[in-house]
Amino acid sequence: MDRREVGTAVDWAGQEGWNPGVHDAEAFYAADPGGFFVAELDGEPIGSVSVVNYGETFAFAGLYILKPGYRNRGYGSRLFAAGMAHAGDRNVGGDGVVEMQEKYRTRSGFRFAYRNIRFEGTGGGSEPEGPADLAEVPFERLSAYDARHFPAPRPAFLSSWIRQEGTSGRAVLADDGGIRGYGVIRRCRSGYKIGPLFAETPEIAEEIFLALSAQAPGEPVYLDTPEPNAAAVALARRHGMSPVFETGRIYTKTIPDLPIREIFGVTSFELG
Repeated sequence: MDRREVGTAVDWAGQEGWNPGVHDAEAFYAADPGGFFVAELDGEPIGSVSVVNYGETFAFAGLYILKPGYRNRGYGSRLFAAGMAHAGDRNVGGDGVVEMQEKYRTRSGFRFAYRNIRFEGTGGGSEPEGPADLAEVPFERLSAYDARHFPAPRPAFLSSWIRQEGTSGRAVLADDGGIRGYGVIRRCRSGYKIGPLFAETPEIAEEIFLALSAQAPGEPVYLDTPEPNAAAVALARRHGMSPVFETGRIYTKTIPDLPIREIFGVTSFELG
């Protein structure tokens, strides 16, 4: 796909009810311009998939969509195979919707790791004084911190992600300027999503959550929590959020050894 076509795929994701960010396509394309694929039939686009390569060892699959009239006719399998070929021998991650998880396991060899649960609440409240604006944090330091919570460095994606229109970011810093946690909130088709939200402790995560939620008074706010992080689930419930959607985090090879207790919010179901 070219950049315009990626925007079309993100629009399809919105029609599927996945509620992507209004400006996600720009950051998605920046991550790996060669990682987006479209299926065409007689010149008409009928499906999409992304398999974004992060470095030499990891990739993430998403945006796997077939228009309703073309499903269960073999087009999706061919499209998915083309995307997976782009990953080569990399470990490929993904977030599979419930109804597709068995197919991913049997046809593509994905292994289930854990559930991600999307919670919905309402933004508002006053912003705590502690967190700093993400614009004040040196990007190299932020990128290094982010890479400790993701299976591979992703500076091109991250640089675009935190600078999207309608996006705010906050970080909690140590006395020496080191990062103890950070989060981002962005405008979506409906309301706002917080993601990522990484923090050393539940207390720091809550401080960042409150700072971000304050940016969307009265608006729906969503947080995608990894179920194994019980503190993340408790954070969402403590603030009156309710589960509305879930995915299964899956990988083709080993499950990455990440500090799951510090991952309170997934960045994106489409790109990880």
